Amino acid sequence: MTDPDAGTPPQSGGRRRKQFHSFGAHDDVRGVSVGTKALVIVPDIVRRDTAVRRDAEARLQEAKSLAGAITLDVVATRILRVRDPRPATLIGAGQVEAIAELAKETGAELTVVDGALSPLQQRNLETGTATKVIDRTGLILEIFGERAATREGRLQVELAHLGYQASRLVRSWTHLERQRGGFGFLGGPGETQIETDRRLIRERMARLRKDLGEVSRTRGLQRRQRKKAPYPVIALVGYTNAGKSTLFNRLTGASVMAKDLLFATLDPTMRAIALPGIDKAILSDTVGFVSELPTMLVAAFRATLEEGLDADIIVHVRDIAHPETEAQKRDVIDVLAELGVDPEGGRPIIEALNKADLLDSETRKAALEQAAAPNSVLLSAVSGEGVDDLRRLISDTLLRDARVHSFVVGAGDGKRLAWLENNGLVLKRRAKGETVELQVRISDEDRARFLAIP
Repeated sequence: MTDPDAGTPPQSGGRRRKQFHSFGAHDDVRGVSVGTKALVIVPDIVRRDTAVRRDAEARLQEAKSLAGAITLDVVATRILRVRDPRPATLIGAGQVEAIAELAKETGAELTVVDGALSPLQQRNLETGTATKVIDRTGLILEIFGERAATREGRLQVELAHLGYQASRLVRSWTHLERQRGGFGFLGGPGETQIETDRRLIRERMARLRKDLGEVSRTRGLQRRQRKKAPYPVIALVGYTNAGKSTLFNRLTGASVMAKDLLFATLDPTMRAIALPGIDKAILSDTVGFVSELPTMLVAAFRATLEEGLDADIIVHVRDIAHPETEAQKRDVIDVLAELGVDPEGGRPIIEALNKADLLDSETRKAALEQAAAPNSVLLSAVSGEGVDDLRRLISDTLLRDARVHSFVVGAGDGKRLAWLENNGLVLKRRAKGETVELQVRISDEDRARFLAIP
């Protein structure tokens, strides 16, 4: 493999790779092209401080999917039992030797470790295995770097990646910036290369935060404008690959990218939908969550994820056919809590138990028992089973707190009259000269939306 210190251009074979996150420290996968042979290692650490422990085999399958998301060629995998994590290498010396031998046998150039590695552990593992090493955080950052499509998404990923790099910068970085045109900064007299690199990263991060601050303000203005519009907002959230985008497409008739792929959606998408008794609502598809989602990514994507915070209803889409569905649910709830959404709070949260088409008779029975709980529905976004039930549940939830209100509307104001007909239950209507008096059962939120109609 080419040493990142050599300053040679990145490989151009295969799919074009984004360059903004390849800064030459130990954690990046610069020089790793499509189809690079990789090992996936899952350290199964015995923890005594928690009752929740993910199945190692399920973790391995997810780690392989993460590696496949950037089209690495996974040539071998290992689950390593770790009773006493080593400060220098995380795993034992014998396990490091076994990985080195496996890499030599398979020709693997990259080792993916499904866990968090300190800079020291990462460096020592690279030396001990004679391969490039990347941990779970670095891998997720790489995937986000591949998938970010909008300027905001690219800024968010670059900021997160630079924050990750800053703590483990040990080799040259500025020559790569000169290679790409550079930011126009050079180290002052007496600065070491590492000091220069760290200063450049800090300055770049400051500019990114300023740019993201402008984007966040713009998004905030857009949210405030949407709040003034007479339409409720429903946000789809859930674990990555739970089927959110497929359900989004089913509900809206859109064609958002929906594949059996982790993090297929990064940038939020919004579309209008009709619901029983509600002529128009806004549906938002958001980035998927994952276990051990790097805190820096949660922070960088806060402006994007806040779309879910401002929604009238949150629909938590779950892959009910996944063996780790309960653990995934906990991960989503944890991230929502980190963003300030309390599952026990006042905001309605509906559980959409997706992928019913993949259940056998036994697991379907258990899923139906879960779906019998309030605010839950079993469905298949692929076949359409249960989707109409979800529509009704969303509508019923939006109108659950409806009360009877009186309105006086101009007889010729067809727009406002039609809105009341479509978004509430008209109990009484009486024409009085050039006006129409109505008694309508409608929620306080929809009443406020109606009053905001120009």
